[in-house]
Amino acid sequence: MSAEPVTVYLGLGSNLGEREENLNKALGLVSHRLRLVKTSSMYDTAPVDIPQPRFLNMVCEVTTTLAPAALLTLLQGFEQMLGRVPGTSGLPRYIDIDILFYGDITLKAPGLTIPHPRAAERAFVLVPLAEIAPDLVHPVLHKTATQLAKAVAGTQDVVKVTQREA
Repeated sequence: MSAEPVTVYLGLGSNLGEREENLNKALGLVSHRLRLVKTSSMYDTAPVDIPQPRFLNMVCEVTTTLAPAALLTLLQGFEQMLGRVPGTSGLPRYIDIDILFYGDITLKAPGLTIPHPRAAERAFVLVPLAEIAPDLVHPVLHKTATQLAKAVAGTQDVVKVTQREA
């Protein structure tokens, strides 16, 4: 555990079952173990690379004293509680929770890369991230979430469906 809380951004997505309910259940689990600071709106998004049902995606800001590996283990437990089967990457899922950014660290470890290796390429991550953290600077690319969101392809497939609560 870290002595000081670290600001972390998580990406959440669902494309099976009651997508909005799945995201809300995931947020409930997250808020019981981490300090939930902000949540983006929910966005209906087209799947990337693989034909499958559309997603609902969002981003949340949390603070935690958990180390990155411990946080990943916790989030994978939440995914399993909500019906995700381990080892089903790339398949439709009830819930997917990714660590996008963990403070300003960069990390490459088996099973965990921070910042998320495809975050800067994905409109479904960048649009909600820029909504809640427009000035967040990518620690490798040295661009803000807003700059990255403006430059990424596919933003036309990211449609806001629910407003975040103030």
